[in-house]
Amino acid sequence: MEPNPVVKEFFIVLRGKSRKGFCRGCIGRLEAETQNGEMTGLLYPGGPNAGSPKNGGVVRREDTYLLTRHQAQLLLYVSSVSKRLELLCNPQLFSAICELNVDDLVVVKNKKGHKVGLVRNLMPIGKESKGDLQMLAFEVEFLDSDQTSKKPAPPSLFSAVDIIQVVPAYSVPLGLNCGDGQYGGTNKKAVTRINSMANIGTNGRVQANHTQQSIIQSPNHSTPLEVGSLAQVVSNTGVTVYGVVRWLGVPAGKTAEWAGIELDYDVKGCSDGTYGGQRLFTCKISRALFLPVTKCNPDSRFDCFSAGGGTPNHTEIPTVPPYVDSDEYVAPIPESEAMSLLVGRMKGIQGHINSCYLDATLFSLFSCSMTLDNICQKPADTVRPITSTLRKIVNRLRRQGFVPAASVMNFRNQLGCDTFRTEEKDPEEFITVLFQKVLGIEPLLKLRSRGESYQGAYTLQIILEKEQMAHTPTVQQLMDTSCLSCDVKFEEMPSCLIVQMPRFGNKYKMFSHIIPSVELDITDLLHNSPRQCFICGQLAEYDCLQCLPDHKMHQGRIKSYCTTCNTQVHTHPSRQAHFPKRLSVSAEVSMSSPAARHTMQLFAVLCIHTSHYVSFVKFGSDPHSWLFFDSMADRHGDDKRGFNIPEIKACPELGNFLSQSEEEQARVNPLDAPELVRRLLCDSYMLLYQNPAMPLSNSNHQDP
Repeated sequence: MEPNPVVKEFFIVLRGKSRKGFCRGCIGRLEAETQNGEMTGLLYPGGPNAGSPKNGGVVRREDTYLLTRHQAQLLLYVSSVSKRLELLCNPQLFSAICELNVDDLVVVKNKKGHKVGLVRNLMPIGKESKGDLQMLAFEVEFLDSDQTSKKPAPPSLFSAVDIIQVVPAYSVPLGLNCGDGQYGGTNKKAVTRINSMANIGTNGRVQANHTQQSIIQSPNHSTPLEVGSLAQVVSNTGVTVYGVVRWLGVPAGKTAEWAGIELDYDVKGCSDGTYGGQRLFTCKISRALFLPVTKCNPDSRFDCFSAGGGTPNHTEIPTVPPYVDSDEYVAPIPESEAMSLLVGRMKGIQGHINSCYLDATLFSLFSCSMTLDNICQKPADTVRPITSTLRKIVNRLRRQGFVPAASVMNFRNQLGCDTFRTEEKDPEEFITVLFQKVLGIEPLLKLRSRGESYQGAYTLQIILEKEQMAHTPTVQQLMDTSCLSCDVKFEEMPSCLIVQMPRFGNKYKMFSHIIPSVELDITDLLHNSPRQCFICGQLAEYDCLQCLPDHKMHQGRIKSYCTTCNTQVHTHPSRQAHFPKRLSVSAEVSMSSPAARHTMQLFAVLCIHTSHYVSFVKFGSDPHSWLFFDSMADRHGDDKRGFNIPEIKACPELGNFLSQSEEEQARVNPLDAPELVRRLLCDSYMLLYQNPAMPLSNSNHQDP
């Protein structure tokens, strides 16, 4: 097939095996594209000839991310391909870096730590000729340069990945003078950090380039602060630090009320919760900041509805009525009320600072399903107050249809790990920490492998080789193949089954799209459960892993046989090398009695695309009762005073697709499908199933 000429574009390879020059993290220029989704292009190598292209070969479009010329130039100057991909995983920071102008304030990392500076120039590097791509670096002049030196230090060159914070020029207060090395004037304006703390795969911590002694008074606030409040303080370098009020009182030797704040990240000179030799609260070293209450402000990032809170968007923001917390149990939203209560903007759970993994998971588990309601019905206690916090979030979601970011941030602060407050996580990590370490819930699954005693788990990870499956597998086929290949069985019928697809976050996925199975049959995966013969329907005594992909006998279905059919099937020349495994059959089971089928129903799907999680949730028995939830669908205002706008949409088109037969679903081209159907097929990360035969509110658990 001849390639179709297309407009030249730049791209970076995200995944896939190295083929004819292209490898993960390299940058290329698109020359042509075939109708089957393969691209031919030129490769820009690293080293001294980084800007000169060479033949790159062929790469699949789905394994790439398209770039503008400016983005490609910035990334090309980053020598480490892994650092390029890490930067792409933080789209907010990368977008801000791409828009940097002269005199914008940045924080960069160098050999001496992290330093504040001004962008003085965008420096092209490399020869400029036809076909070449010049690299771009930033000339940054530090604000704290040596004032005793007669000759100012020349600006230093930094790549895009060296920049960890960005403050646009319009946010810098008047009076900033690089020669003075500090901000002039007294009416200082808070500036918001756009930082790289949330990079996927980044373990480094931000060490702010200021000390406790540099904190200055912010403008007076009208909202009172209390223990647990989210607060902010502006340093004399103009950088706003954020944290949680952990202590309020009058310390020894003082007369006014002070606050003890646990900061989001380390600040030199701060303690671990001690002040004046007395421990007032406990936190990590270099995180505790003590100062008068008058110098603290409520965290403006959560001041969503204050007057003048930022530039309004073109679309009107619905107002959110006040809400009074209640510890009473609130049942899931009934199908008849879900559309009126949930659909719209400022609905669902409001996202903030990489919280999408948590927002999508909580909405999927608790908005419309009773599967894990035992958590919400447990009495609050002093040992695990997070149980009460979670119940308040669920109750507000079910009563009002909206949970503000401040409520979720309070919940994140109680998870027991600092990284849950700021960093991007995967849903399975959050689920395990929440259920096991925080709430003390017994494992949702009991899995038995190779006849050994069962082990507990909260999610089921699909593990298989791509060659074992068809091009477009269903979740049923993936689970059957994975469990048989790994010799894993369910000890008992679970009330909730969370299945992880064969992919790793947003960096790798084994299949370009997967068809969700609305009903999941686990009969043949239950340990010591009677099964039917695939051929005659009698009691099965054997199953065969090698028969699973046999297209002559319904490809992808587990093949269990009675003794007679097992012999007949494996006399065929193509199956004589198979190794059928004998099943454990109770002597009390009649050979002719039909085996009951055990199925589970899909009630939610978590999806990921470019490190952002969203979810689809079933809210009723009607096949078309599906909702789409995005906790950060839009943004209101600027980076300083703005906030995310969560949105929920009705998506009955999912019901139309999922009601089709597997054969019809397999023939659908995701590129031609409706947008939300395409996202479901291509971005599925975790599917949640519930057992319709069990009281869903009585899942096994242990009291803390």
